[in-house]
Amino acid sequence: MTHPIKTLLIANRGEIALRVMRTAQRMGIRCVAVYSEADAGAPFVQAADIALPIGPAMARDSYLNVDKLLHAATQSGADAVHPGYGFLSENTDFARRLENAGIRFVGPSADSIAAMGSKSAAKALMEKAGVPLVPGYHGDDQDLDLLEREASRVGYPLLIKASAGGGGKGMRVVRDESELRDNLGAAQREAQSSFGDPKLLIERYLEKPRHVEVQILFDTHGKGVYLFDRDCSVQRRHQKVIEEAPAPGLSSELRTRMGEAAVRCGESIGYVGAGTVEFLVEGDDFYFMEMNTRLQVEHPVTELVSGLDLVEWQLRVAAGETLPWTQDELAPKGHAVEVRIYAEDPDNGFLPMTGQLEYLQEPVGLPHVRVDSGVTQGQAITAWYDPMLAKVIAWGEDRTSAIRRLAEAVTQYRARGVTLNTAFLHRVLLHPDFLGAELATNFIEKHQEQLHQPAVSSEEKLALSWLAWHLSRHSDANQHDPWSAGDGWRLGSPDFQPCEVRIGDAESVFSYRLLSADSAQVQLAEQTLAVRWQQRNNSWHVQLPGRSVSLTCLGHDRRLTVFADAENWNAAINEPEAQSAHTDHLSALNAPMHGRVTDVLCQEGDTVSAGAALVIMEAMKMEHTIRAPVDGTVTALLCSIGQTVEAAEPLLDFEPEVEDDA
Repeated sequence: MTHPIKTLLIANRGEIALRVMRTAQRMGIRCVAVYSEADAGAPFVQAADIALPIGPAMARDSYLNVDKLLHAATQSGADAVHPGYGFLSENTDFARRLENAGIRFVGPSADSIAAMGSKSAAKALMEKAGVPLVPGYHGDDQDLDLLEREASRVGYPLLIKASAGGGGKGMRVVRDESELRDNLGAAQREAQSSFGDPKLLIERYLEKPRHVEVQILFDTHGKGVYLFDRDCSVQRRHQKVIEEAPAPGLSSELRTRMGEAAVRCGESIGYVGAGTVEFLVEGDDFYFMEMNTRLQVEHPVTELVSGLDLVEWQLRVAAGETLPWTQDELAPKGHAVEVRIYAEDPDNGFLPMTGQLEYLQEPVGLPHVRVDSGVTQGQAITAWYDPMLAKVIAWGEDRTSAIRRLAEAVTQYRARGVTLNTAFLHRVLLHPDFLGAELATNFIEKHQEQLHQPAVSSEEKLALSWLAWHLSRHSDANQHDPWSAGDGWRLGSPDFQPCEVRIGDAESVFSYRLLSADSAQVQLAEQTLAVRWQQRNNSWHVQLPGRSVSLTCLGHDRRLTVFADAENWNAAINEPEAQSAHTDHLSALNAPMHGRVTDVLCQEGDTVSAGAALVIMEAMKMEHTIRAPVDGTVTALLCSIGQTVEAAEPLLDFEPEVEDDA
């Protein structure tokens, strides 16, 4: 007999909560969101049928507070709780207390979670179930002398891991016996601090393994299947960056052995629901690493190749339904690849970033591209939680087409106000070794020099910054109008016009010359770049020497965020502009560009002749004189010597002389 879920509390936040909510609401289930003070205005709160506050921003006082979550479940009348992934999704106490309260936990039993909660205990279980293990030590005796003897038996290099942990915490690679004791002590302290358990395990360190995992699904009647494999080898600091399904390059025989071993793993602990068994793979050998007793961040790639909604089947299983397929009836179709969009700076040690999403454009609506997002434009990205903002997933008939679609989607994920890892992801996707499926867990480390090299050179950035500003000012209507060209051309003056671009702390002066409505030359210190462009929908297709890019920009006046394919940067533009020759609207003389006032040659009330020098300023490493455009009077001084002014900022008020009609 089945017992359909009516009200589901989602004990998580962000894109995780929205992902679960999307399926549950489609199934007619009322959804309850819980939120901290920091998330009061977040999209997942707005999307819920009921939203309940559970405390301050700090996770331990809100999302990790079991008492508050149980109270919210009771208050909302929830008959089930979905933990999402992360937070309390693998917390034995949370699952058991829900069971005791008569509220269904959408996941395995507390006993199953406990069985896999300790890496050491899990390895002992897997050994009994006939699942291959990496040679190592995972016993309870943690005496340092014993650990040193076991390390000698296992051999170097070896890997120290926290038994209760994950995410790379408490993990150390040791290559020499002299490094062992210090690393054991450091790993114990980190494990105690992070997980409240200092217990360690030791295993042989595989130098170039692949990280391949198998998705399993079990019902409450003891039936289980595996839903194929995923490759998650591209990692930084032991955290996944790109995932794909199926794992490329494996033999069908190896896939079958791994899938069957994963099902045995689930059977050995009476597993219920969706879970993942993770393996290390070298050649045709595979070794059990750990089991995640929950849904994984990367589950969408499995959904796209299987055609199944894993959250839907989690909810169906929790309601008592039986899985309707045999293993032979399941087969993957096509290929899927996923990237994780983080607010972080990959070129600065992957440092998490905070700020406000002043602008956000996600690649929604593209064929065979899925975006699981948890943020919206205007939202503040804080330091309270994991910096993952969204996942972008693409499906293709084969691996090449899936990667191509995903790379294009990443170029269209654009934000301003917070640094994202999109450019880095794009470099990984198009790296020759990734395209060739030459994968290993040291992929980023091995190729770090190339992956941290921007795809747009510093010279190209200067040219593209100027071009983005130029194109943002001129519509198609006046591109062909020489009187509206805005190129600074003057009769008898050089046809190359000076320009300054500031990117970060670096300022560069160069010159440019417009050749036609769709071409120019940019003369830099070391070279002259020929640039051509053509409008395509909402962007510009720009041809540079030897390559082309898709160009767009955000901003106003002279401050821009420039997007060139997946690369992006902030730029400030300085370019001289002629004062208006029309006196009927002339009331102020403005700074032609950002710069510093070096001299003021007039006073309030002065009557001056046309061409008289009034203010001198320094900009673009050159001196510029602001002159009276016509005969007139200085009615107010609005600047002083030494003052820094922005482009178009008024320097003085000026009243043109009025001719006597008599």
